[in-house]
Amino acid sequence: MIGIVAGEASGDLLGSHLMEALKLAMPGVQFIGIGGPKMQAVGMQVSFPMEKLAVRGYVEVFRHYNEIVGIRRKLRTYFCTNPPDLFIGVDAPDFNFDLELKLKARGIPVVHYVSPSIWAWRGERIHKIKRAVSHMLALFPFEAPLYEKEGIPVTFVGHPLADMLPVAPNRAAMRQKFRLPMQSKVFAFLPGSRQSEVRYLAATYIETAKLILQTLPEARFLVPLASKETRRIFDETLRQCDGQDLPITILFGHAHDAIIAADIVLVASGTATLETALLKRPMVITYKMPALSWWVMQRKKYQPYVGLPNILAGKFVVPELLQKDATPENLAQALLNLLFDEQAVAELETIFTNMHFMLKQDNAHKAAQAILPYLGEQMTAGK
Repeated sequence: MIGIVAGEASGDLLGSHLMEALKLAMPGVQFIGIGGPKMQAVGMQVSFPMEKLAVRGYVEVFRHYNEIVGIRRKLRTYFCTNPPDLFIGVDAPDFNFDLELKLKARGIPVVHYVSPSIWAWRGERIHKIKRAVSHMLALFPFEAPLYEKEGIPVTFVGHPLADMLPVAPNRAAMRQKFRLPMQSKVFAFLPGSRQSEVRYLAATYIETAKLILQTLPEARFLVPLASKETRRIFDETLRQCDGQDLPITILFGHAHDAIIAADIVLVASGTATLETALLKRPMVITYKMPALSWWVMQRKKYQPYVGLPNILAGKFVVPELLQKDATPENLAQALLNLLFDEQAVAELETIFTNMHFMLKQDNAHKAAQAILPYLGEQMTAGK
């Protein structure tokens, strides 16, 4: 049995692919823990709903602190009473590391999948990581040397999105799917997968669309949303902003399709920025959160950028407009400036293509191969 915990949609995707690769190597292996619909579809037995962990920022975590700690305590008790052959923490570092510390102390091998951003902020966590994990699986190449320096076993496994997404997306076919003429200016607006993100960004996105329409009356907007709850929040905000008549098409999922079809993307900071880069679309990155959470994070960060494309490039290649700077006026202007800068768009396509090949590593297979030695010869043989 393998214990596994993912805390949000991106972790659910990573976890599901890893589970599939491990099942190929070990037919009959069982998984139990926390995950979303993708992990459940691969056969994971769910202990608690993943949505309980999908909160972000100090204020939000504080509000749900007792419930989250209670879930971790119950999970720890279960795994200590019924020890798994291996525990895999998929991202969710603030939840998983404390759990992993206890399990590793009990002699249970622990693999953590997705390095927390110790290169961006809270670098002191590496000492806790060393006590908590047996092996780190890193998605980005610059992360491995940080762990090697501290003597922590690590494997760079690439990113599954680089394996999944096409190197050369077919934009014409996607426009045809959405019945959008190629000459139309199409914006994909991605306000995030969490309910809290959509609450903070929905009104700003809608007002940004209104401003863009003043310059481009023929513009169209695609807004993919991850769940019924986020759809409800956006719909409600649309009514409050008197935006029901705007040329906005709300999609249930289909974020990749929307990005491919779009000329340019407005995207909340997070995994979606990497998806946008891998699909070779120009973007403006934005984010808003409670003021206290923002203040704390600003004091701890090491780099001037937060978006993954900029972090991977080691410089600003796309604009970031965050917190107080994320006004509809600023966002609309940044989107229009980039949209009409053909040279900048061409340069971004080259940069993003190079990123794609760097991260394309047959991720799930490579991750599974790094994990198998911790499971012992009997399980590896599928017995």
